[in-house]
Amino acid sequence: MTDRVIQLVQEDARVIPLNTAAPSQPSNRPLDVRGRRLHDLRISVTDRCNFRCVYCMPKSIFDKDYTFLPHKDLLTFEEIERIAREFVALGVEKIRLTGGEPLLRKNLEILIEQLARLNTPSGKPVELTLTTNGTLLPKKARALKAAGLSRVTVSLDAIDDDVFRAMNDVDFSVQQVLDGIAAAHEAGLGPIKVNMVVKGGMNDHQIIPMARHFKSTPHILRFIEYMDVGSSNGWKMDEVVPSARVINQIAQALGPLKPVDPNYTGEVAERWQYLDGHGEIGVISSVTQAFCKDCSRIRLSTEGKLYTCLFATKGHDLKPLVRSALDVHDVNQQLRHAIQNLWAVRSDGYSEIRTAHTTQPRDRIEMSYIGG
Repeated sequence: MTDRVIQLVQEDARVIPLNTAAPSQPSNRPLDVRGRRLHDLRISVTDRCNFRCVYCMPKSIFDKDYTFLPHKDLLTFEEIERIAREFVALGVEKIRLTGGEPLLRKNLEILIEQLARLNTPSGKPVELTLTTNGTLLPKKARALKAAGLSRVTVSLDAIDDDVFRAMNDVDFSVQQVLDGIAAAHEAGLGPIKVNMVVKGGMNDHQIIPMARHFKSTPHILRFIEYMDVGSSNGWKMDEVVPSARVINQIAQALGPLKPVDPNYTGEVAERWQYLDGHGEIGVISSVTQAFCKDCSRIRLSTEGKLYTCLFATKGHDLKPLVRSALDVHDVNQQLRHAIQNLWAVRSDGYSEIRTAHTTQPRDRIEMSYIGG
C-alpha cells in the first residue's frame, strides 16, 4: 500500500504568501474586516494521536500506512514561543495547545514553561490551556501544572464503555479518561471542561448519561455539534444533533437550566447552569447557530502555517520567515507585520454560509492538523 498524506499539508499551491510590509494602520489590538478582535491563539504541537476517533482521524484514512510529518518539519519550541510572543503583543490573551494529542509531543513541559512566561502589554499573564483525550494525564498532570499550565479540556464522547470504544476506535476505556480527569483535578488544572462531540445515531443516546455523571461535579460538560471539518470524516447533516435539542433533553431529565453570560466576547460555548445550583453545562453550536460574528481565534499548525478559520482551505506559512537568516529584530518585526496584515483582511464566516454546496468534499484542513 502506498503512503497517504493530506494534500493540503503538502501542496505549496495551498499556501498564501505572507505580507510582511508595515501595516498602513498599525495597531496593538488589530480588528479584522468584520470588527473582530484577535484574542485566542490555538497551537497544534503534533499531528499524531493515540486515538482514531471516527469524526476526526478515521482509521480508513489514518491507518498504519499513513505518513505523518517528520520531526524536522515541526516547529521547535523556541520557534513556537517566538511566534506566540508576537501574537501576545498584538492582543492575544489565551493560548491553547492542541494536536493531534498534544501530550504525545516529547518534553511538552518545556514549551509550557516558555509560554507561561508571556505577558500581555498590560502585564497580565497569558491564559495557557490544553486540549487532550486525557489518557496521558495520570503521568503528566502534575508536571504540566508545575510548568505553568492553567487548565485542561478533556475529550470524552460517551460514559458507556462500548460506545466510547467504538468512538475512539482503538479500544481505550472510559475509565482511562476518567482517571486522567481525576489526575488533572488533583493537580489543580481546573476548572476542567469535558467535551463530548455528539454524532446522531452513534452516541446521541449518551447525552443524558453523560450529563448525569458530571452533574454535581466541579467539571463543566460541553456538547459539541458534529461538524464538517476536513474532508475525511464523511460528515452528513442528518447526523448533527442540534444543541437546542440537547438542552431540552437535559432540562427534562435532570431539571431546569438557566443561560449564563459568556466569560468573554467571542467565547464559542453557550453556557447553562442548573437551577438547583448543581453544576454547569455548555453547548457549541457551530452548525445550527453560527458564532462566526464574534470569532476571535487564529490557529497555528504543527509545521508553522497560520489558519484564520477551522474550515479554511489555505494557510499562511510562517516557518520560512522564522528560519530565515535575517537579523532577529527584523524577523520579529516582519512576523508582527504579517500577523497584523493577515488579521486586517480576515473576513471568514463559513458557518454562516454553510450550504449543501459548501459541504461537498473539498480540500479543507483536517481537525487533527490544527486542533478543534
